[in-house]
Amino acid sequence: MKKGYFGKFGGQFVPPELKSALDEVEKEFNKAKRDKSFKREYLELMRDYIGRPSPVYYAKNLSEKLGGAKIYLKREDLNHTGAHKINHCIGEALLAKRMGKKKLLAETGAGQHGVALATAAALMGLECEIHMGEIDIVKQESNVMRMKLLGAKIVEVKSGGRCLKDAVDSAFTAYMKSYKNTFFGIGSVVGPHPYPTLVKYFQRIVGQEARRQIIANTDRLPDYVVACVGGGSNAIGIFQGFLKDNIKLVGVEPSGKSFKPGDNAATLTLGKPGIIHGMFTYLLQDETGEPLPVHSVASGLDYPGVGPEHSYFKDMKKVKYEVASDKEAVNAFYELSRLEGIIPALESAHAVAYAMKLAPTLPRNKIILVNLSGRGDKDAEYVMENYKN
Repeated sequence: MKKGYFGKFGGQFVPPELKSALDEVEKEFNKAKRDKSFKREYLELMRDYIGRPSPVYYAKNLSEKLGGAKIYLKREDLNHTGAHKINHCIGEALLAKRMGKKKLLAETGAGQHGVALATAAALMGLECEIHMGEIDIVKQESNVMRMKLLGAKIVEVKSGGRCLKDAVDSAFTAYMKSYKNTFFGIGSVVGPHPYPTLVKYFQRIVGQEARRQIIANTDRLPDYVVACVGGGSNAIGIFQGFLKDNIKLVGVEPSGKSFKPGDNAATLTLGKPGIIHGMFTYLLQDETGEPLPVHSVASGLDYPGVGPEHSYFKDMKKVKYEVASDKEAVNAFYELSRLEGIIPALESAHAVAYAMKLAPTLPRNKIILVNLSGRGDKDAEYVMENYKN
């Protein structure tokens, strides 16, 4: 495989002035991976600060109501800061310190990555700047307050669709002006090389744990592993534990309000290959190649691109990509809350929604493992105000 590529997807499509900065990140990342003290510090923080391993839990009440397959949840919502994002943010912050950088810079949609990066920055004594779309700032007010409490500077993005894609644009522009003293702590397995590989490296802990845990709990592997896909970091993370097994891997995208342009963010379902944010990947785009407006009830999924390795998995038919609508995700949000006492992030609720459709179609001896990538405290007020149930 060509360096920085997954098949034909990936690469490093950036201005010349950024290439040297990305090369520096790659060089230090490769050195850190070989450094036993770096890995030891990372794993100690995963255990003592984040609370890993996160458990795998049998959702008995939900499974019994649906009938059919048993549904298990990988509880990333129980991590410190409430989502899987902290796994790679701690890694990025450690790498930034190692490189002598003074500031962490990133984008955020739902705010989970922003909170995680601000947390890591506070822990490591680094400055933190988070770019966030105006719409998402309103939807995710609780996470905005948390970021500010942690000492982060919030840059409100009012251009374009004022959502995640526009926050990424804004953060990249800021990075080009300050890369000598700044580490770009990108929030998913997206962007130019080496970021898709770097973020995957730190997120693979989810799949490594989940594989051991599901075998310990059930004496066998699951039949399905399901995760939501926006940029795709939580899905890449859990899939890493099962890629060599003969089981079905499913990524769930947001079909939003409809399949009309601007009503969804189902990139792998409806998009075609193109370039966005320094990578060649599947992209929701118009006739000129410009990214289309996107929508999802989940702020962390409303992105017109996707991690390039997911594009590779799609073309190689290694992973099946399905969709869940806003309505289905909100219904799953309520069902899991009321049946299991677990409030999921709206992003994660897309994976739960697909599992809820799948389980009744399968025999009772089948097992579905869902990556519950985050908790829904951040979404509770928005859902209760806008989606009565």
